[in-house]
Amino acid sequence: MSKKQVHLAAHFPGVNNTTVWSDPRSGSQTDFASFVHFARTAERGLFDFLFLAEGLRLREHRGQIHDLDVVGRPDTFTVLNAIAAVTTHLGLGGTINTTFNEPYELARQFASLDHLSGGRAAWNLVTSSDAFTGENFRRGGFLRPEQRYERAGEILAAAKELWLSWADDAIADDRECGVFARDVPVVEHRGEQFSFRGRFGVPRSPQGHPVLIQSGDSDQGREFGAATADAIFSRHSTIEAGQAFYRDIKGRLPRYGRTDRDLTILPAATFILGDTEADAAERAEHVRRQQVGPQTAIAFLEQVWGRDLSAYDPDGPLPDVDPDPDGVSITRGRVRHEKDTLAVAKQWRELAEDKGGLSIRELIVETTARQSFVGTAKQVAAQIDEAVQADASDGFILIPHLVPGGLDEFVETVIPELQDRGAYRTAYTGTTLRDHLGLARPTSAHVPSPTARAS
Repeated sequence: MSKKQVHLAAHFPGVNNTTVWSDPRSGSQTDFASFVHFARTAERGLFDFLFLAEGLRLREHRGQIHDLDVVGRPDTFTVLNAIAAVTTHLGLGGTINTTFNEPYELARQFASLDHLSGGRAAWNLVTSSDAFTGENFRRGGFLRPEQRYERAGEILAAAKELWLSWADDAIADDRECGVFARDVPVVEHRGEQFSFRGRFGVPRSPQGHPVLIQSGDSDQGREFGAATADAIFSRHSTIEAGQAFYRDIKGRLPRYGRTDRDLTILPAATFILGDTEADAAERAEHVRRQQVGPQTAIAFLEQVWGRDLSAYDPDGPLPDVDPDPDGVSITRGRVRHEKDTLAVAKQWRELAEDKGGLSIRELIVETTARQSFVGTAKQVAAQIDEAVQADASDGFILIPHLVPGGLDEFVETVIPELQDRGAYRTAYTGTTLRDHLGLARPTSAHVPSPTARAS
């Protein structure tokens, strides 16, 4: 029996608490040369796709720009279309919000990217109920949780109607008769969120429609992913948690007429490589302390406490006061923690005590860490392979702590180890992202509704 193959994607993280932008080796977050270097390295490593996040508003903390947010990044579509011109096989995935956009425009932009890249486009659908971000948009930002997925479901259904409205043979290109396109139907959509009528302006794209990625982890988000997604960007960081998530999501697929092969699960993961295991562990500790400096540690704690904690020593114990559950969040733009701040504080106090009296900074290092592979190239390859073979995932979306050169060592050293284990391709065998992920080309615009089951 052939071995299960590892899928890998590369996330260009920009400036956030994963990257170490202050490191002398860190390059520009906006220079196109950075994106080119990163993308070509991922393609040299035979990755499935490159992935860009989205920052629609600068996050603020206590009224000031938060220096560790995703800031200053160029427009996602602009970057992906440009990268399409300097790569040949690498998939191009972008996070685009369903709350602040309209279906016709999104369908046109993604269909254009799929055409220009030869079938390599992917859309990471995200929702937002954040009124602070919504102030940048005409429609505003606040939607109740159930409304977020109602809107997302309808915007996806409408986009699929448009994408698949052209037949594959609709372009006649009959120069003698003067007929370029034939039988292009009128698409009429009447829904709770959107109503429009007209012919879609872009022919059927190479993939039929872009690969659909989803990242919600609530029950409603999981159901939406099981019903609609081709890939899921998950956050579960241990073998056990990954296996539980994997079983849960894959177990929901049959109710939508889908099989395990129709959905690829890719947790986010960081990595640190060293010449020896001890060397890698030392490097990992250094990187984490760069990522969570004293100022960052206090800022993260303030997000839970809802108080000004600037008087506290980041290398000292947790505050002796409880969070203010009725206070307005002092961080605007992105919520990182559960709403029950008292419960979070209680959990963090217990964790700090159990770990021998962690300081504020040590606690934030502990609680904000992503899944991370640490070791020699051979050890990291073994860790990745073990997780995939154990059905804790189908692969990983790797997030290096440096851009644009953070993938270089991984591609040069870990990829050959995975290939030697028989768990990773030695060449691209197709040209589209659907080929890389083993996905069928869609023929139906039907989008199963997960709403009833989720609620």
